[in-house]
Amino acid sequence: MLHFKGKAAIYLALVALFVDTEVFAKDFAMPYIPLPLGPPAAQSPRTIEQTQAERNEAARENSLIANPVAGKGKSLLCAGCHGEFGVSIDPLIPNLAGQYENYIIKQVRNFQLGTRSNVIMSAMAETISDDDLLDAAAYYSNLKITKGSGKTENQPGKELFSNSGISNMGLACVNCHGERGYGLEPRISAFPVIGGQQKEYIRLQLINFREGNRTNTPNYIMNRMTSSLTDAQIDLLAEYLSSQ
Repeated sequence: MLHFKGKAAIYLALVALFVDTEVFAKDFAMPYIPLPLGPPAAQSPRTIEQTQAERNEAARENSLIANPVAGKGKSLLCAGCHGEFGVSIDPLIPNLAGQYENYIIKQVRNFQLGTRSNVIMSAMAETISDDDLLDAAAYYSNLKITKGSGKTENQPGKELFSNSGISNMGLACVNCHGERGYGLEPRISAFPVIGGQQKEYIRLQLINFREGNRTNTPNYIMNRMTSSLTDAQIDLLAEYLSSQ
């Protein structure tokens, strides 16, 4: 059993107030592997449950032996958009360098399942095998976190990120995403690394969450967190985070 101390324990306790435990566990405890294709009516509930358990167990075993060295070669499929070393040159495409392994896996699974949609990523996700995904995710997670420009102090953006008064839930961004958006310690993959991320990508995702165009978040926590943000506040947050 994991034991969290200090800030990590406080952050998790705060999030627990807003996220149902079962939903949280389902989304992040294990990379989700979809059931075999076929009409659900053809399978009994018990068969579906057993099959999912078997596939989850296989994923656990695979994740323990994920090979970041092999993942470098397998990431070439991703490099065209996300950059050779996980640093994108397109402002609307996210950096992957230093991102949590399980978070990358979850997002690709969501594209495969249709719970997250993008014309390019939805199509690309269909071509990725389980083994290749695990290895590529391990490769990206082992790279150094992308650093932003650091040229802008942006105190208003910093206050928005750190001040719990920015949302109608009273929970600040820093509580889940860590100082400067570099994630929590120990490595808690439920909340992605967003410090140093592409400004326009951050801005677009915050708008998508606010407008309900993206909902692949446990108990819609990001939709609820962003619901009261104005366009100006989103711009400040995107500017601050991209400079870290």
